[in-house]
Parts: sequence; structure tokens; C-alpha cells
Amino acid sequence: MPHSILDQPEILWALFHPRRDYGSAPPAGVSLVAVDGSGPEPDVVVGGRLYPAADQSPAILYFHGNGEIAADYDGIAPLYTRLGITLLVMDYRGYGRSDGTPTASNFLADAVAVFEDVDRIFDENGLAPMQLYVMGRSLGSASAIEVALHAGEGLAGLIVESGFADTFALLERVGGSIQGLDGLNEERDGFGNSSKMGHITTRTLVIHGQNDLLIPASDGRELYRCSAAPDKRLVLIPGAGHNDLMMVGMTRYFEAIRAFLYV
Repeated sequence: MPHSILDQPEILWALFHPRRDYGSAPPAGVSLVAVDGSGPEPDVVVGGRLYPAADQSPAILYFHGNGEIAADYDGIAPLYTRLGITLLVMDYRGYGRSDGTPTASNFLADAVAVFEDVDRIFDENGLAPMQLYVMGRSLGSASAIEVALHAGEGLAGLIVESGFADTFALLERVGGSIQGLDGLNEERDGFGNSSKMGHITTRTLVIHGQNDLLIPASDGRELYRCSAAPDKRLVLIPGAGHNDLMMVGMTRYFEAIRAFLYV
């Protein structure tokens, strides 16, 4: 789906803060993975890191926040794998080891391409997860929601961490220039996270920090309210902001994820 407004340079610089991974070696047992990007741009490959638990452990396809790269999860992933959860963290174009330049359009299309190729990734690494979940943090919430909308019953669940409900409100908070763009419509011109949630019936967990100033907790509540999932859960972490959510509420954070996966 084209996003002509979001793909304007003055908006892209606020949405995406690419950072490269200049050859950092993954920890023992962690695999570098690559998926062909979508669209007409030739020879674009997006990369990521696979942190395996047991062969048939439930797996989370994870889309990280802005300014992060997959390699940043070398120290975080063991918190998942110790719970028996395989974690596959994917970068966006221009991030980590990925080729190309990120745009709003290829950002979502690449997420779907990764989902479509995830069975190959697991198979080549000797894994056969019994359940697959998708999770997105912050900016990555748009990728995860897009995958959940596309996948339908092909996913066991959707996890949204610090996700945003309104694209243009977020852009104003991060300094994106939307002046002179009259008549903006979130569903037509933005990522449409809230409206998409209304079409997703996959089991859903929304986690948000109550003190988040970048993406307020009201956004998490709105995504939860809009969700069409019969089984949906909202976890608000007291005292947590946007970038310290996991550390401030670590026990409750992982208890919520474990309970969601191991129902």
C-alpha cells in the first residue's frame, strides 16, 4: 500500500533513524538471517538475528523500535530464551545489516515479506515452533499490526509494546513537519494502527508504560479498545516510560508475555 504523504523526506527523517551494524559478531548459538525485501527495488535484503530456544518452543517475530537494531537484542534475547521462547528480531531497510533506505511503504511491505519467509528461516536453523507470535515495539508496532492483519489465523497472537494509535499525533511529538498537509486522514494517509486493530481477531496483548511521554498510555488503551480480538489483554506498567518499560517493570512484563504464550 503506498504512503505518499509519509514517504515525503520531511516526514521520513522524523520517522526513521537508521543505524548500521558494522559487522558485530553475534553471540554463540545466534544466527544471522536475511530475507529478500519486497517491491520493485532490486537486490534489497533485510537482515535480523535469530535467538533460538528449544526446537519446538513458541517463537516471536519481533520488530524493534526506532533507533534500535537487531544486534541491540544480544543482551535482551536471553531473557526470552530462558523462558523457552525463540526470538527472531528483524531490522528495517538501512538498519543493522539491511540494504536500502527505509520508507513508510517498504517498511510495512517488508514486514509481510519477512512473515511469508519465516518458515524457511526456522527450517534452515533446525527449528519447528509450535506457535508463532508477532510483536512490535514503538515504531515496530505498525509492522506487527500489519503482519497480524495479513496473517489472520496464521499467527497464534499479537503483542504490541508501547504502540501508537495515531500516526500524525506521533509525528508532531517527534518533530515531523506536517504543516500545510490539510485534510489528513489516519486510515488513508497514516499507518492506520487503530483501524487495523478493528479487523484483527488474533489473540492480542498490549503492554504500555503509564508514564510514557513519547507515546502516551492513552494510545495503548486506544489500541486495546479498538481491538476486535475476543481474547485481548492490556498491561500498564506503573512508573515506566517509553525506553525503560522493560527495566522498570521487568517482572510484570515477562509474566504477562509468558502467561500470554503459555495459556
